[in-house]
Amino acid sequence: MSRSEEEFGLTLTQKQLVFVVSDSVGETCELVVRAASIQFHENAIETLRIPFVEDEQTIHDVVTQARAQGAVIAFTLVNEEHRALLVQLGQEHGVKTVDLLGDLLDVLAGQLGESPREKPGLIYRLDEDYFRKIEAMEFAVKYDDGRDPRGLKKADIVLVGVSRTSKTPLSQYLALKRYKVANVPLVPESRPPEELFDLPPDKCVGLIISPDKLISIRMERLKSLGLKPEADYAQLERINRELEYARGIYERIGCEVIDVTNKAVEETAGIILRMLDQSKDD
Repeated sequence: MSRSEEEFGLTLTQKQLVFVVSDSVGETCELVVRAASIQFHENAIETLRIPFVEDEQTIHDVVTQARAQGAVIAFTLVNEEHRALLVQLGQEHGVKTVDLLGDLLDVLAGQLGESPREKPGLIYRLDEDYFRKIEAMEFAVKYDDGRDPRGLKKADIVLVGVSRTSKTPLSQYLALKRYKVANVPLVPESRPPEELFDLPPDKCVGLIISPDKLISIRMERLKSLGLKPEADYAQLERINRELEYARGIYERIGCEVIDVTNKAVEETAGIILRMLDQSKDD
């Protein structure tokens, strides 16, 4: 045994039980306890998670059990009365308690001049929102450019349009708003997937653009690829044919059509979201 262990009367077989008490899942509290436990010998700390503690009787029971088992209580309770009760009972019964959240809430409340909401589980709602966003972004990538027609039925929004009408940037922007977006390119020589025509019309959005604007965009695209701007892809006759074909598809679907000629992605996305809200109200 080292000198420091002798001084403090410790052996490597000693363990400390920590009750991890929370009015939510308790994961945050347990992570803090585990982070602290790393500073001691291996297996020095054993945790017992007690989640969803939301009434005074449960707090009494927790303190009673902690006293019986020689446990320390680490807790994250957002309700001020419950925090105070747990600390009070701990003092009365000789149980050490560590408030991992209360002090910070008090300091922030003083600085901000407002009271905490005292709603358990908000961090997990934020996490859930974050994961919805990630899921939507992955969806946009997976079902970009008509890669898999099976994604059309799973999508919240389906964008349809000829090449260079901002389908991909729009899909990605709307994904940041937590919408699952698929997009389908329209080419006269290629028939759209049949799944497209089975969708509710209000789920689809057709994108249209002026021929002159589209010529300009496509010529820049060809230059960036090191190709000649004279390619058929950027010729007026070809573009007019594509746009006429697209209008026929939109008419068949019965979907709303947005002219993106002079619109930023954010502006077009705003129009789409308003359309969605309106269709929900209807």
